[in-house]
Amino acid sequence: MSNKFTVALIGSPNVGKSSIFNRIVGKKISIIDNEPGVTRDRIYENTSWLGVDFSIIDTGGIELDKKPFQEQIRVQAQIAIKEADVIVFVVDGKVGLNTDDKYIAKLLFKSQKPVILAVNKIDSGEQIYNINEFYALGFKDIIPVSGIHGIGIGDLLDKVVEYFPKENNESEVDLDTERIVFSIIGRPNVGKSSLLNKLIKSERSIVSNIEGTTRDCINSSFFVDNKEYLAIDTAGIKKSGQIYENIDKYALLRAMRAIEDSNICLLVIDGNRGLVEQDKHVLSYAFEKKKAVIIVVNKWDLVKKEQNTVDEFTKHLRKELKFVPYAPIIYVSALTGSRVDKIFELLNTVNEAYKTKISTSLLNKVIRDAQMMNEAPDFNGGRLKITYVQQVGIMPPKFALFVNNPSFMHFSYQRYLENRLRDSFNLDGTPIDFVLRKK
Repeated sequence: MSNKFTVALIGSPNVGKSSIFNRIVGKKISIIDNEPGVTRDRIYENTSWLGVDFSIIDTGGIELDKKPFQEQIRVQAQIAIKEADVIVFVVDGKVGLNTDDKYIAKLLFKSQKPVILAVNKIDSGEQIYNINEFYALGFKDIIPVSGIHGIGIGDLLDKVVEYFPKENNESEVDLDTERIVFSIIGRPNVGKSSLLNKLIKSERSIVSNIEGTTRDCINSSFFVDNKEYLAIDTAGIKKSGQIYENIDKYALLRAMRAIEDSNICLLVIDGNRGLVEQDKHVLSYAFEKKKAVIIVVNKWDLVKKEQNTVDEFTKHLRKELKFVPYAPIIYVSALTGSRVDKIFELLNTVNEAYKTKISTSLLNKVIRDAQMMNEAPDFNGGRLKITYVQQVGIMPPKFALFVNNPSFMHFSYQRYLENRLRDSFNLDGTPIDFVLRKK
């Protein structure tokens, strides 16, 4: 399930935001340096406290002086403020209150978001009185902390969690509900928004020929044949080297979150232009997150039809997208509406596969027969023997294989076992996850 809440760390340069960020997430992700302004872009990480999952954002330091990249840093921080449910305003307890702190405080009051003031670098009991002058900023929650030593971090997180809504927000995506949750992903200008509008029969998304029109994710809940769907349209994803504008980084992060929030990802390809390297790059995000996948070839009405055109295009896609051989392919035109309704049939089929549960007896019969038909090859000094198999998860289907030695598993034999499972059960569109356990 995706994280429901977001916390942003905001403050001036060199107050220790990155130290607090690393302490909260439990690993060194943000760079820590005495040089002000090391963190420029927003850095996201998932974490939890008291059983509550949330995202935390580290941001660059905001200051009044016109220094290099300051305008970009301020934009990034403002985006983080907009995204956050709770803001942790970090100040330097050793330096004391300054004009940058006062400027940031005004920005945060305008946001009307809950703000917790974390007075950092309170490394000992003698320094506790350093927090007193920060009461002048007007925030009621002031907590002394030390990002370097971990002092007060638990108290800070306790206060953060108190501000999280107790009820589920209706706009949140819940993967456990009966509705089918899917995102529409792809590089810019392949017709994602047009496809969404055809699916929901509404002009919810702006449709334009200008790349990058969709900047944010748009959730649309609707019913078809008494079945509920939640569609998430996303901004076009560009390669990292092509992301020049701050807003493009924002679009990429939102698109990544949309993929994480989905059960199924519809990768939209421009059929008129054909498959390009960036399509593979976009699909890799969904693959890494182990999401079910449907490949939608759009603009098929613009393609000059010849004999075997579909067969040749499909053969080319299968060759180039070998890492998702299980993904069904459908050819549509969002402009004319041709075959768009057929996408719902695929969504239903793939959703069932993504959540499928297989009985242990059937699983063991299939794997036993597979071993009898084709023994595992000698690998790493031994031959793999599978004594028992059991499904241990769904979304995607996850299977535990109890074996004599996990190191004996060759990737080609694992692929063979996956194919046998796909031949025996409906697993179209979904990845399969294997866990090897020594008997």
